[in-house]
Amino acid sequence: MSYNDRFIRACRKELVDRVPVWYMRQAGRYDPEYRKIKEKYSLLEICKQPELAAEVTMMPVRKLGVDAAILYSDIMNPVASIGIDFDIVANIGPVIANPIRTAADVERLKPIDVEGDLGHVLETIRILDKELEVPLITFAGAPFTIASYLIEGKPSKNYLRTKALMYSEPKVWFSLMDKLGDMVIAYLRAHMANGGKAFQLFDSWVGALTPADFSKFVLPTIERIFAELSDLPQPKIYFPGVSSGELLPELRNLKTNVIGLDWRVSIPEGRRRLDGKYAVQGNLDPVILTAPMSVIESYAAEIIDQGLEQPGFVFNLGHGLFPEASLEKLTQLTAFIHAYSEKAIAAREGKETSHV
Repeated sequence: MSYNDRFIRACRKELVDRVPVWYMRQAGRYDPEYRKIKEKYSLLEICKQPELAAEVTMMPVRKLGVDAAILYSDIMNPVASIGIDFDIVANIGPVIANPIRTAADVERLKPIDVEGDLGHVLETIRILDKELEVPLITFAGAPFTIASYLIEGKPSKNYLRTKALMYSEPKVWFSLMDKLGDMVIAYLRAHMANGGKAFQLFDSWVGALTPADFSKFVLPTIERIFAELSDLPQPKIYFPGVSSGELLPELRNLKTNVIGLDWRVSIPEGRRRLDGKYAVQGNLDPVILTAPMSVIESYAAEIIDQGLEQPGFVFNLGHGLFPEASLEKLTQLTAFIHAYSEKAIAAREGKETSHV
């Protein structure tokens, strides 16, 4: 089997024979084989075993037929290296033992040591670079999303403490953003140096901000991250998370290749808000996967048709897979995306050829 680079080409707005697809959280609890592994090991324990983490990363590539792998990891992994004590608690998420609340808390954060503290992550990437026949996407959590866990101490619905710090102590806030930005830059640069073929910056919860607050308190750090990594040849993706459609016009100056869209904004509208500057990725509502296959395919076909209106489209969900998703349906959906888009692209090229 030859190397499948459709995902890379789509990120660069190059021609593809069919739409590439991968799914956020594609290595996860919808897969019975993965659930068996999780009976023996926690997420963090899997991450610290490179051979096992690589195997879990590759499982959905083999089973689903997707066009890219996403590193099995967690956005919280690098924060241990800067001095944060945390655990991933079942049915809760990240829980922080020493939350960030004051200037002194921010001051005590140390620079990340990727090689020293996160060598197991880099070894997993190196293994996958040798084994995979599709591109490996690595990732990091964006500063606001990471900060929301560090400040709240656990997942939040209203981000009360996070916003209170942002509004009340802007100097402390920007100091934290600077330190988390430095962490992300070093972490992702190490990923790309060890075999990563693309990276995604996850900003899952930044949609909780108004466009004005996002532009003032968060965007400068996001712009710095992509600017400082702009020398890297690998495609770069920014996913501003759920409910982020109103933020899209603020992203027009990012030095990135792809913007991920959630399901609340159509592909054409997302492109319009971004001035057509980027390839786009998305954006099926994950809950649609609970519907009959005919309904899923109908929604997917509409998204594909919209995506093919301009170069640069990667099919994905508007957020991550959930445990109730069906492995069988995901496999069928992947095959449908490939077959439907291949026919649509061939028909489109045929029309263009007939006009020559």
